[in-house]
Amino acid sequence: MFEIKMPKMGESIEQATITKWFVNEGDSIEEDDVLLEIATDKVDSEIPSPVAGKIEKILFKQNEIVPVGIVIAIINTGSCDSEKDKSEKRVLTDLSSVSQNHSGENKIENRFYSPLVKNIAQQENISFKELESIKGTGKGGRVKKEDVLKYIETKTKREESPKIIENKSIDVTKQKVHTSLNSGDEIIHMDRMRKLIADHMVMSKQVSPHVTNMVEVDVSSIVKWRESMKEIYLSKHKVKLTYMPFFTEAVARAIRDYPMINSSVDGEKIIVKGDVNIGIAVAKPDGNLIVPVVRYADKLNIAGIASAINSLADAARNNKLSPDDIKDGTFTITNFGTFKNVMGTPIISQPQVAILATGTIEKKPAVVETEYGDIIVPRHKMYLSLSYDHRIIDGALGGAFLRRVADYLEQFDVKREV
Repeated sequence: MFEIKMPKMGESIEQATITKWFVNEGDSIEEDDVLLEIATDKVDSEIPSPVAGKIEKILFKQNEIVPVGIVIAIINTGSCDSEKDKSEKRVLTDLSSVSQNHSGENKIENRFYSPLVKNIAQQENISFKELESIKGTGKGGRVKKEDVLKYIETKTKREESPKIIENKSIDVTKQKVHTSLNSGDEIIHMDRMRKLIADHMVMSKQVSPHVTNMVEVDVSSIVKWRESMKEIYLSKHKVKLTYMPFFTEAVARAIRDYPMINSSVDGEKIIVKGDVNIGIAVAKPDGNLIVPVVRYADKLNIAGIASAINSLADAARNNKLSPDDIKDGTFTITNFGTFKNVMGTPIISQPQVAILATGTIEKKPAVVETEYGDIIVPRHKMYLSLSYDHRIIDGALGGAFLRRVADYLEQFDVKREV
């Protein structure tokens, strides 16, 4: 018998929700067949089987929340019955510990709290003792985000002193705008990922006063160089060369010139990040958005950045990203040009303080100065738009950073090595 346990999906992940089983009890499976899909606060992942055999027992149902390390299924690999009995005893022991951990005893170590709940508690200076006193409405008495927010609201009213809850995640399902329904209207319920995205966007707009600057950039040199080098890159580096690596390289260099752009706000403190980890927004097939992170982007060349982006984008589209792939981002780029959009005003991905949007590249007539006078020639141009947190980034810094990104793109070295 082989025990399938809830995997640890990242340093801060203590539990996950089973969103879908792809197998039933009695099914025969091969090694690497997908068993189930799980979801955390950060990412969805498909879990493959490490062994071949028959599904003997499924211990948790769809939509149940399970701590990491707990047995969720048993696969019969052809072992004897005595081993089966031992396995089932171990499972019963594990399940008993789950029940105890969720029983609501007044000990902090015996209760599970999601990273989101812990973060809200920390932001609002809620002590462990207070957290333990909150009645949980989740499975087995688990304290959910809504329970903490309700506690904060009640506490605020009781103290009769208005308080701004900084960085608090707002549940958009409670911010209702009523609309009438007419014949032919279709009702579509948000899926889990769409709710998380909506929640995060509302929170970001409430936390950060957004300002957006825009510049037009001449990228003719990059367009020409890429066109002449993309087949060579594909042959030499086994990677498709898009424009995103050029944008990412320029941003990484500009961040080193203006490090305040690469920071976060913690109360009244500004934390300037030492690493340059750039998130790249990727649209998934289901229409939702996820932002995998290119780590240490300032230390990579175009080939290295291209390889990282392609690998992360493929994993995102195939639902293969791990929590580590999307954490610790310090700046984000979103490409509106993918959809032939000229420009946009993106929303900051908290706790970052800035995000860059890249528009579509278009051939336009441009005035060029020559020794014989001004002439009009076709040039490849695009717009960049930077949204930034006006609490710590003023117009001078935001504008200077955006101009520096544009300068690096316009001054691209066409003689660089492949």
